[in-house]
Amino acid sequence: MNHLILLVSVLVGCVASAPAAAPPATTSPLGQFSLSLAVKDLKASRTFYEALGFVAIRHATDAPPGYGTRYVMLRSGDAVIGLFQGLFDKNALTFNPRDVRAIQRDAKARGIKFQLEAPAGTGPAAAMAIDPDGNPVLIDQH
Repeated sequence: MNHLILLVSVLVGCVASAPAAAPPATTSPLGQFSLSLAVKDLKASRTFYEALGFVAIRHATDAPPGYGTRYVMLRSGDAVIGLFQGLFDKNALTFNPRDVRAIQRDAKARGIKFQLEAPAGTGPAAAMAIDPDGNPVLIDQH
């Protein structure tokens, strides 16, 4: 009986000292995650990642270097990476949600500042925030 009283008092103490609940999650999930890599040589990078087992799922490689965006999206299982030549200066965490504007609205309400904001309206758009360590976080609705 003493053990039961001790257990109940410990559990009550844990509940009483439990941290506050986390803020509610955004109303729109962030969607598919991928890593967007800024590459210097698209062909060499693609060859490297394909040798690791990635398969190209989408690409635009016909633009000459220095003219327009050249990219390849690659997948291996659930892992997705994008290789971008001429678009990013740094690697970026990328999410592809159904509603970038809802995520942007909710994140701004929580104090997140955006370097790039999705315009009002509907349809494809992107927003980008920079995390506390300087990493770009791209939220890109296709």
